Amino acid sequence: MRNHRIFIVEDDKKIARLLADTLRKYQYDVAIVEDFDNVEAECSAFDPHLILLDINLPSYDGYYWCRQLRQTTTCPIIFISARSGDMDQVFALENGGDDFITKPFHYEIVLAKIRSHLRRAFGEYAPSQGERTVKLGSLELFIERMELHLRDEAIPLQKKECVILELLMESSPKVVSRETLLEELWDDQSFVDENTLNVNMTRVRKKLTDYGVQSVIETVRGSGYRFLVAPEES
Repeated sequence: MRNHRIFIVEDDKKIARLLADTLRKYQYDVAIVEDFDNVEAECSAFDPHLILLDINLPSYDGYYWCRQLRQTTTCPIIFISARSGDMDQVFALENGGDDFITKPFHYEIVLAKIRSHLRRAFGEYAPSQGERTVKLGSLELFIERMELHLRDEAIPLQKKECVILELLMESSPKVVSRETLLEELWDDQSFVDENTLNVNMTRVRKKLTDYGVQSVIETVRGSGYRFLVAPEES
């Protein structure tokens, strides 16, 4: 069985080394970023299964690098930071992160979260192999590619946009509750403001509108959201 690869983006050399040494004891392949101006290139070359990402970094912060990395990878990204404010955690998730661990941390917590995310992405809880798609009317969602295809046009998506569309399109014409969306989008809802979901839904709607797809996401007051089938081109 292949070892999972973990890429560490941490400018505190002591913490990065201790993390790497601990992970290697558990048979993970580990790489630590060397050039903080070329995080994306080093990450792409290593092709990790999971990324540990600090927020306070030289040149650009972790939020920036998370957005950049999300253009090329759907692997789990766990933020590890000394910042402990609610909004720091919200920004981390809003910019493409999957989880947040506050420093100082227990290595057992880090290992448990890594195992959990790897199981979801690649292990026993992972979807079956083969490209997953959801088709409704003239729209087809390519989940692994994070693309929504409208006939011959491909609409690029951010991770959370893709998750929202997957849930709504798979459930159509049924309503998807706000609670279900929050649960799928964020592992820990305790610090997620209700308005955060509204912001994400607005972004999805705007992106669809920009590509000429209008009024396909209906707000069902007091319940959640429903995806209305986009009509086929006549």
